[in-house]
Amino acid sequence: MSTVRACAALRDVPRDAWNALVGDGSPFLEWDWLSALEESGAVCPDTGWLPQHLTVWEDDRLIGACPLYVKSHSQGEFVFDHHWASAASRARIRYYPKLLVAVPFTPVMGQRFLAAPGAHPRVAGLLAAALEEVCARQGFSSVHVNFCPESDRDALAARGWLQRTAYQYHWRNQGFRTFEDYLESLRSKRRNQARREQSALAEQGVTIETQVGDAIPDALLPVMFRLYRSTIDTNPWGRPYLNQRFFDLVAERLRSLLCFVVARQGGKVIAGTFNVQKAGALYGRYWGAFRPLRYLHFNVCYYAAIAHCIAQGLERFEPGAGGEFKQLRGFDATETVSMHWIADTRLRAAVADHLEGERAHVAAEVEWLGEHTALRRDRGGDPSDS
Repeated sequence: MSTVRACAALRDVPRDAWNALVGDGSPFLEWDWLSALEESGAVCPDTGWLPQHLTVWEDDRLIGACPLYVKSHSQGEFVFDHHWASAASRARIRYYPKLLVAVPFTPVMGQRFLAAPGAHPRVAGLLAAALEEVCARQGFSSVHVNFCPESDRDALAARGWLQRTAYQYHWRNQGFRTFEDYLESLRSKRRNQARREQSALAEQGVTIETQVGDAIPDALLPVMFRLYRSTIDTNPWGRPYLNQRFFDLVAERLRSLLCFVVARQGGKVIAGTFNVQKAGALYGRYWGAFRPLRYLHFNVCYYAAIAHCIAQGLERFEPGAGGEFKQLRGFDATETVSMHWIADTRLRAAVADHLEGERAHVAAEVEWLGEHTALRRDRGGDPSDS
């Protein structure tokens, strides 16, 4: 017999048992990351995130789980459903609260239905049924599973859930041995542009250094939080989701996975990125700068990260959501998927109709981007290499 239980805090789930389900999967699904969000207060009822994690047990053994939250708004999700909420309001359908299976504030693909080896089909079915049942019994408008992989998508699609697609820009290591190899993979116009952007920063006396794990100085940790806040405080759309306590907890528990890129001028830190790496992938998370130097963002966020991936043999780099300028620097448009269960039949029909057109639009855009990539698909030379 399998039993599904809800947990109001991740501390109620054994750390090692949860992490065993994650395995080599996304670092943002690890117990340490998710619990740091809760313990720091970044995720709590007061911020509109009520944890209700579902766990699947068999003979007192954890065989499945998913990070679940009751949401009173749609902030910090990166799969935007605000217009769905507006349509529901116009139809006098209550949209909030809703249920969300996701990693808060983190637009990164990864397994959402965690399962023991060989148990995913059964676990996914149990968790999906439990989500639908909770939605109906407690009167939630909907359930949303964001940034999920094919295995979760297929399990939910088989139950009639609605699929939404979007895309991000990811960089993939094509067996590059040096950063120069990467530059040579770009069309000449983009390659020359990248070199100009690097030399312009060097001429201003800016140096960039990458530090990983235990090599990260303790003194750099509070600086990274201030850099994070510098981005939040200077952008009108910025929201201070995270606090110093979260940064401290992550540094304490996940130090070995951290990768900081730091730019200095005159010996002083002027910019940096907070990245996480695991299982052959680098994930860009937070960027900030104390001085608005031209080309600083491109060099710190992209070129230094790509150089690090090449030096360490990492297979891919996911810098986060947004930014068409990434495509100009050799990043490929990569489809992302979310799945949705809508309780009200009227709202469900309207959303389904909208998603059908949206999927076609996204597919056409990804195809166009693939045809107009900055990469030289023919390494032997291309007459249109300009």
